[in-house]
Amino acid sequence: MAIGIDRIDFILLIFGVAALLGIWIIGLLVDRYLRISVLFSLSVFTLTAIMLGFGGKIPLVIYLAVTLWGLTFGGAATLLQTASADAAGDGADVAQSMVVTVWNLAIAGGGIVGGILLESSGVSSFPWVICILLLLGLIVAWQAKKYSFPHRRQVSRN
Repeated sequence: MAIGIDRIDFILLIFGVAALLGIWIIGLLVDRYLRISVLFSLSVFTLTAIMLGFGGKIPLVIYLAVTLWGLTFGGAATLLQTASADAAGDGADVAQSMVVTVWNLAIAGGGIVGGILLESSGVSSFPWVICILLLLGLIVAWQAKKYSFPHRRQVSRN
């Protein structure tokens, strides 16, 4: 049984509330647990893609996956900006600009790739392509320990 169009409003509400909660949670954790938060967030997001790949027509799976997706997506910008600033050190201003530019290019590229996938393979291909991209992101984040996640971070306490 697929979720009908009449429940899209509820799914979007779940995502939005979960994303707000995700922002709050990451705000509490980002200074002390940046690397763990990034790896955990990417791992849970990967799990949501797998859940949607296997159970994308089961309402309970969709609701749970969208909730987890919102939780991980909400704090993603904070995690990316913090890791970028840490890695760049004195060049943090330039790095932050680059992150914003890459983020916008990713949104545009995602729309293009999503349209091509939708036309050629259908919506059922989305979770699996997302899963591959997330696994690549996990590998990069795991390997970035030395530069993006220094052992001792400089935390400003204003």
